[in-house]
Amino acid sequence: MAGKLLLWVAIAWSLFQLWYASPLPFMLGFGVLNDTEARSIHLAFALFLAFTAYPAFSSSSRRHIPVGDWVLALAGAFAGGYLFLFYDQLAMRPGQPTTLDLVTAGVGIILLLEATRRSLGLPMVIVAIAFILFTFAGPYMPAVLQHKGASLSRFLTHQWLVTEGVFGIALGVSTSFVFLFVLFGTLLDKAGAGNWMMQISIALLGHLRGGPAKVAVISSALNGVVSGSSVSNVVSGGIFTIPLMKRTGLSGVKAGAIEASSSINGQIMPPVMGAAAFLMVEYVGIPYSEIIKHAALPAILSYVSLLYIVHLEAVKLGSRPIPREKVDRRTRALRSGLGLAGTIAVLCLLYYGIQAAKTIFGANAPWILGIAGIALYVWTVWYAARFPDLELDDPNAPIIKLPRAWDVTRTGLDFLVPLVVLLWCLTVEQMSPGLSAFWATVSIIAIVVTRRPMLAWFRRQAISPAWSAASDDLIDGLASGARNMIGIAIATATAGIVVGTITLTGLGFMMTEFVEFISGGNVIAMLVLIALVSLVLGMGIPTTANYILVATLMAPVVVELGAQAGLAIPLIAVHLFVFYFGIMADITPPVGLAAFAAAAISKEDPIATGLQGALYSLRTAILPFVFIFNPEILLIDIGGWAHLIWVILVSTVAILLFAAATMNWFVTKSRLWESAVLLICCFVLFRPGWVLDRFYPSSVEVPAATFLQKVGEAPEHERIVFIVQGLSLEGEDVRKTVSLPLGHPQEPRLRLRAQGLGVSPLGDAVTISDVAFGSYAKRIGLEVGYEITAVLEPADRPSRVIPAAIALLVAGGIAALQFARGRKLKAAMA
Repeated sequence: MAGKLLLWVAIAWSLFQLWYASPLPFMLGFGVLNDTEARSIHLAFALFLAFTAYPAFSSSSRRHIPVGDWVLALAGAFAGGYLFLFYDQLAMRPGQPTTLDLVTAGVGIILLLEATRRSLGLPMVIVAIAFILFTFAGPYMPAVLQHKGASLSRFLTHQWLVTEGVFGIALGVSTSFVFLFVLFGTLLDKAGAGNWMMQISIALLGHLRGGPAKVAVISSALNGVVSGSSVSNVVSGGIFTIPLMKRTGLSGVKAGAIEASSSINGQIMPPVMGAAAFLMVEYVGIPYSEIIKHAALPAILSYVSLLYIVHLEAVKLGSRPIPREKVDRRTRALRSGLGLAGTIAVLCLLYYGIQAAKTIFGANAPWILGIAGIALYVWTVWYAARFPDLELDDPNAPIIKLPRAWDVTRTGLDFLVPLVVLLWCLTVEQMSPGLSAFWATVSIIAIVVTRRPMLAWFRRQAISPAWSAASDDLIDGLASGARNMIGIAIATATAGIVVGTITLTGLGFMMTEFVEFISGGNVIAMLVLIALVSLVLGMGIPTTANYILVATLMAPVVVELGAQAGLAIPLIAVHLFVFYFGIMADITPPVGLAAFAAAAISKEDPIATGLQGALYSLRTAILPFVFIFNPEILLIDIGGWAHLIWVILVSTVAILLFAAATMNWFVTKSRLWESAVLLICCFVLFRPGWVLDRFYPSSVEVPAATFLQKVGEAPEHERIVFIVQGLSLEGEDVRKTVSLPLGHPQEPRLRLRAQGLGVSPLGDAVTISDVAFGSYAKRIGLEVGYEITAVLEPADRPSRVIPAAIALLVAGGIAALQFARGRKLKAAMA
């Protein structure tokens, strides 16, 4: 009782602080908080969540916690809060730590490693300890990795008492807004949205051949929109989809592999990607809305090809779809048309209605829109109250009843409110990820608290039990959100040790030389090596920690060596490359966590499930190599709607051909030479420029004197590619090709300054005079004193449509051959 009383006091105090910090309506809040207000909100929610956890540690659960663990928890809390508690003293004596400083730092690192062992297992601990040993063993390392080492005092200071190690960018992003996204997804699922999305997937796809497997794919995509965790995606959806797939003839291994393959892709599915995607905001230096734009097409292609794979598996098995309501084709077409038209109409009404309200009401628009949003929410709950609540499908039932899509949709229209809030804030209002997640979380908290009582009131049922159930849901959701965050927070903190080691020892520069030596300067070999490193590091450690490690170690290497090889790789392509192979580690044996979770549900061998899932996931593994060499798939350098549509169509056909080749089945079972031809067609469609490069140059060099002119003439968000040369920090001659994005058109120097670059023209030469710290220009390896020697422009050569069209014709010929062979086979069997 005392715990609940403290909880509601904390809620009241938090809401008071929230209102005081931001006098905007809760639902939409189009304002931008300053730093003080943001800190107030973080403090309010920290206390809110702390008091929320109180009931969980009361009564019986508290008696099971050993006293030693309480001591470790208090010591860890003190070590973690040391920078906050003694900030002024630490700032007044930089580089001169006291004994208490060093003891606290040492205890904190030891406790962090123990927390890592308990929550993530030994692999991550071993990685961290290896890097710690590397810090002290520098003088004894091989020549390529040798450094002067560090004293214990310097190591502890660097790792714990400043923001270079544990308390660096990764942990800062994790605690600032990743937690809000995790909490948002947890509360949304607690409200019933997870089951609602699952049932919609069943209703829309259950009638297709291999319907349950396609349900697994689509539901994982929908779950990935709000989750971003592959293992939780497997567990939450797999308990329904894996038994469904097994009942339609798929083996347990393939059912588990399909669920695991679709679940890991949830981390690359915008708008709420895996936690590592939010770190890209800091590492790449672009807004999260831009990351969403770049990641969208590859994620969609990956899911479309997986749908095709499960369709081919169903064709091989000859499986039958789930029976659905018998309706004539005209009525069914009318229903589908009305559903699609209604969805488009509602989206247009939302977008243009909100924009019109902002134009008409000006500063009062947030209030008007907030009231309208609340009214819309109340109406959707009233409408849902007219129908029975959704029931969970029993995966062991002998007969599957296929629901109608609208019958499912109408019971949870209110679940779209927080999703609309999140997407609007992220993509339209261009708010920060943290602020967007904050308002979305506020809206879902309001739904969790009010939905059950409102449903009871509209149905004329007792409200008191509904209030009690809603309160329990809120507490359970907050507690689950905090638990789900533990692994991410500890992973990012431990990865900070690795980052601190790199900055302390200069390991990043060593890795450039090491990878260059191993790969011989070959970009393909370098990318394969980095992909293998990502997979190995990902065996048993979370994707987020994997991304931090490889992005810190290897991403600069790819940019630098690619530039020196004459390949201007966009920075976002490099980081997505690392990110993709980080999530691939969740399914790759011997330690694929998502495959292990799926195998536990299907009761099959986890290694076999992982191997089958890795085969299915090959289509995800080739995409990073594609967008390194063809950034158009990331929607970079798209020159209008016609170009965009062409890129989408060609990329879709290419990934489907790759899936058909790896499954050895196109129209019918493929012969070996047919699969080989399909792979060649896939390659040509993904990289049509490669064929033309054999006969024509891809670019021409323009004199550097035209650099500022080209910057001024470039269209909005265009990239300029140029060659620089000069002396590196190590005194070596450097010549490399770089690609610099340009924002809104303006005076050329200002346009360059927005990317952190300053230049000084002198006659025909252009010299880099300034590179801002932490800017995009700095991240791609530009340095003061480099000379711009030439600007690269596309060469005049035949259109890339020609080789792509030839590849399409060849693929069509293979389809015609297989279709004729299939007809002969059916005739012979008849």
